[in-house]
Amino acid sequence: MKKIQHLFLCAAVLILTIATNNILADDIRVAVASNFSDTIKLIIERFEDKTGHKVILSVGSTGKHYAQIINGAPFELFFAADMRRPELLDKEGLIISGSRFTYAIGKVVLWSPEVNFVDASGDVLKQGKFRFLALANPKLAPYGKGAQQALQQRGDWHGLRKRMVRGENIGQAYQFVKSGNAQLGFVALSHIKRPDKPIEGSFWLVPESLYDPIEQQAVLLKDNDTARDFLDFVKNDETQTIIKGFGYGVP
Repeated sequence: MKKIQHLFLCAAVLILTIATNNILADDIRVAVASNFSDTIKLIIERFEDKTGHKVILSVGSTGKHYAQIINGAPFELFFAADMRRPELLDKEGLIISGSRFTYAIGKVVLWSPEVNFVDASGDVLKQGKFRFLALANPKLAPYGKGAQQALQQRGDWHGLRKRMVRGENIGQAYQFVKSGNAQLGFVALSHIKRPDKPIEGSFWLVPESLYDPIEQQAVLLKDNDTARDFLDFVKNDETQTIIKGFGYGVP
């Protein structure tokens, strides 16, 4: 009889523990720029393992997320691909005051999945041995604007315009190159770099002196304890190492 009572007690404690954990666990909705999607997925995995909270991710262009937010989209956090949209949200009073910060500094790279196609100085652009060059739309995407600035600095912009195929965002530009629809293209370094793994294909890391810094900022949209915990998690040393491992600079 005592053994049965003990089993019932253990079962009750287990049920209570599970129920308590479910009560304490929380869901947050996070909008993130497409270039940071692979990085933040790993960060989320670590955060969920350590806290039991659930992060619901929405990946897309910074411009589209900005439009959704000003129209009332239910995100708690926004990780943008630039600082302009977070600044606008700040000025419009749509973020929690003081929450805006730079979480990563993006880097532009000219890349081809073909080995030895892109040289280390980007001279392939002048040689013209390709049909299409992919990049993100400079009017919509910070990485596309960075690519345009680099080409203009080198005097290559006008000569290459007829060969350009433009993605709505940097993720789409990357897909153009990866699929072979464009032989090479300007993408985010984070698309091709993984922690402790060599980069496949060939690439030219565009000097950061050729384009404006791509400061990627995050903002807290709703005052939520779990969302604040996630921001703190992004800022810790372990997560900063993850971010650098995907090819970003950190402040």
